[in-house]
Amino acid sequence: KTRVEEAANFLRTLCREGIPNRYTPEHLTKVQEKYPDQNPMEVVTKRLEEELEIIISKEMCDYLLIVYDFIAWAKNKGIPVGPGRGSGAGSIILYLTGITDIEPLRFNLFFERFINPERMSYPDIDVDICMDRRAEVIEYTLKKHGKEKVAQIITFGTMKAKMAIKDVGRVLSVPLAKVNEIAKLVPEDPTMTLERALELDPELRRTA
Repeated sequence: KTRVEEAANFLRTLCREGIPNRYTPEHLTKVQEKYPDQNPMEVVTKRLEEELEIIISKEMCDYLLIVYDFIAWAKNKGIPVGPGRGSGAGSIILYLTGITDIEPLRFNLFFERFINPERMSYPDIDVDICMDRRAEVIEYTLKKHGKEKVAQIITFGTMKAKMAIKDVGRVLSVPLAKVNEIAKLVPEDPTMTLERALELDPELRRTA
């Protein structure tokens, strides 16, 4: 068997083993309420097979198993991990493997928001790990996969000139009319900076 096939089989096994733990009679009752005309266990297995078909076809099993591994390790070490958020909460695979703790069928969450046949790139899996001990999880992944294969990423949010003025005005409790008056002095240019705007408009400089 190839590594891809082995990963797919292992992921399928994890999910199958997770069904009796996640879908107790009480949980199946909740599924039955959402799907009154269907056998609740058949609803679960059907959803699982549909998700697996897409995940396996996109060769995403390794990706999910890596996330499963460090989350399972963190939980076993008593490190608090969030229940899951974002589009990943719509996946029954993530729920069955313990990556998330939100049951997607009960809350009508859509797997297609996480991944669908048309999407080419891998989706993000939002994970919240206790700040005090997240370094332990990072160290675990570094030791397991190697420093050359683990990296941290960050997203920076930026504001355009007009929005920056409005946001600062809000924080400083400047009257909205005054804030809008100042913001209108900034030229309508998507590349405009506050520094350039001050150079171009004498009135704006006087206001500042």
